[in-house]
Amino acid sequence: MAEAAVAPERRSGELCGSIGVPGIVFLVVASAAPLTAIGGALPVMLAIGNGAGTPSAYLVVALVLLLFSVGYAAMSRHVTDTGAFFAFVTRGLGRRAGLGSAGLALLTYTAIQAGIYGLAATTLQGLVVQYGGPDLPWWLWALALVAVVGVLGYRNIDLGAKVLGVLLVLEIGIVAVLSVAVFVQGGPEGTSLTSFTPSSFATGSPGIALMFAIASFIGFEATSIYGEEARDPQRTVPVATYVAVVLIGVFYAFASWAVVTAVGASRVAAVAGEHPADLVVGVVSGQYLGPLGGHVLPVLLFTSLFAALLSFHNAISRYFFALGRDGALPGALARTHGRHGSPHTGSLAQTVTAVVVLAAFALAGADPVAQLFTWMSGLATVSVVVLMLLACTAVLVFFARTGLDGRTWNTRTAPVLGGVGLLGILVAVLANFTTLIGGSAALAGFFLALVVAAFAVGWSLSLRRRPVAGEVAPPTPVADPPQP
Repeated sequence: MAEAAVAPERRSGELCGSIGVPGIVFLVVASAAPLTAIGGALPVMLAIGNGAGTPSAYLVVALVLLLFSVGYAAMSRHVTDTGAFFAFVTRGLGRRAGLGSAGLALLTYTAIQAGIYGLAATTLQGLVVQYGGPDLPWWLWALALVAVVGVLGYRNIDLGAKVLGVLLVLEIGIVAVLSVAVFVQGGPEGTSLTSFTPSSFATGSPGIALMFAIASFIGFEATSIYGEEARDPQRTVPVATYVAVVLIGVFYAFASWAVVTAVGASRVAAVAGEHPADLVVGVVSGQYLGPLGGHVLPVLLFTSLFAALLSFHNAISRYFFALGRDGALPGALARTHGRHGSPHTGSLAQTVTAVVVLAAFALAGADPVAQLFTWMSGLATVSVVVLMLLACTAVLVFFARTGLDGRTWNTRTAPVLGGVGLLGILVAVLANFTTLIGGSAALAGFFLALVVAAFAVGWSLSLRRRPVAGEVAPPTPVADPPQP
């Protein structure tokens, strides 16, 4: 009888979980797909960005995101909601702006997840063929991945966190082993700190390096999404946010410095241009890890991509849940599973949207990497920077209006500095956006229009009714004034 009484409460809009700091960190760091960033994005940054100064670009972005995280973490102590950016912007700037940000968040995570499906399916296809399996179309592998991710996403968040934890340890471990091997054996030009000098950072096109660097961090901000499923959200979410940013930033800077050392600072840009696809997985790993690296790294690259897919699936399904609970989307999305306590209807909806996007690209005959992955990554990069700027503004307004936290650094200075840094990164991204999505100005304009449209569609959802009796509204701090 006791269990029967609990189930309806969960179905009415209460998520269930006991995830701690390590679990949340695994979830969000996995979405950043560290091995994918080092194996895929890094060679491009080295070739057309600022070459040997690339490690500095990662540190600059990490510093900006740490400043952003100060206000973000401070607000998370007062707003515990699976809607994350949606909830934060709503508290600070009102429901219309909040729903606009929700539209941007769904666009960001849906786009980057679709792109990763293309890359993951292609990687899996290559592995299967390499080891004697059938050469099937990429979209069949993508659908198989959608099914596996959907099953894990349907269940309790603790299971997903455990799966991601194992995969994340493996991918970080192999890159750490490779990096240590480089510094132990030494590079052709020795080991130096040239990569971290201002002159090296300013070499070539630092704007392109910053653009790819911020793209490599997408997903870190999702820590607050899991607040309702955390054991102690007021402590867990802020700590997990800081740990995620520091871990990702240090990992990227160290691994990219190792690659620069392995090739040589004076040659790395040219060599990366000659080997954009296999600089790390092929050239560097083959030289420093031998044949074993050639077998292990491709497998772990795939598991890295799978971990990112599962993490973004969890994030999107929880946005659907939050919007259903708010009344902006159908209330069915706000149902939670009676046994797992998961947003299972939101998870199912996310699975359907993933299939629709993948089907559109497959029917159009698009290349899963050159088009699906590249285009969607570029779209997500612009969208997430705009989203973080909105969140910065919301933090400033929220604390100025409510006075819930009197710490000047946490509620004013750091958010302003973070916002200025994000604005600078947005300018760099827009200046190089055409390059990021493949060189078409018309396509770049279309994708930028999609960003505006996503915000506008979210804004228009404010015309829907709010939850009525029987529906569960998101928790609201007692000290908050009524929202418009």
